Amino acid sequence: MGKPSPQPDAQVAAGSQPEVLLRLDHGSMSAEKFKHHKIIFVVGGPGSGKGTQCEKIVQKYGYTHLSTGDLLRAEVSSGSERGKKLQAIMEKGELVPLDTVLDMLRDAMVAKADVSKGFLIDGYPREVKQGEEFEKKIAPPTLLLYVDAGKETMVKRLLKRGETSGRVDDNEETIKKRLDTYYKATEPVIAFYKSRGIVRQLNAEGSVEEVFQQVCSHLDSL
Repeated sequence: MGKPSPQPDAQVAAGSQPEVLLRLDHGSMSAEKFKHHKIIFVVGGPGSGKGTQCEKIVQKYGYTHLSTGDLLRAEVSSGSERGKKLQAIMEKGELVPLDTVLDMLRDAMVAKADVSKGFLIDGYPREVKQGEEFEKKIAPPTLLLYVDAGKETMVKRLLKRGETSGRVDDNEETIKKRLDTYYKATEPVIAFYKSRGIVRQLNAEGSVEEVFQQVCSHLDSL
């Protein structure tokens, strides 16, 4: 796993009782640390435009955008012990353990906690268990933004992107498979958070600006 990042929470002020802090588990320490931060899960299929919306939220609201995929890639390219282990797992085509993903998310959030107004957790959770573990280890989400574009729209956008991206997975057959996988994984997650009343569904069929207006109406009311 490599060396864990030093946790600012572990620094004990003079005259305080270190044993009290040491008894706190990571979950309660994190929940306390992020008490005043907005934590927003952003869920949307490939081609829904969620990446673009995340960029606009960062510009306007000063949130920190964290994508688990980006964090994994950065860790691998850093050459750290954890990165080497991750690379070996991914080369075998296996899934990275949930605990590892959560540790990386928490480290990244702790590093930005003092300067960020909130966090956009992009493409996460992919299943209900991930959401539950995130709450135990880090903190509960404030909202889930569901960037919802129709299947045909997403296929069209990805094919258009494929004309210039050179990505081998931007072809129609692969795109449809990716979308099927996405829907199967996402439906239970959306249903779980809808039951808690924190899902805000965006109609992502319109222009970038039209979708962002919907985003702002939800974030401004927090």
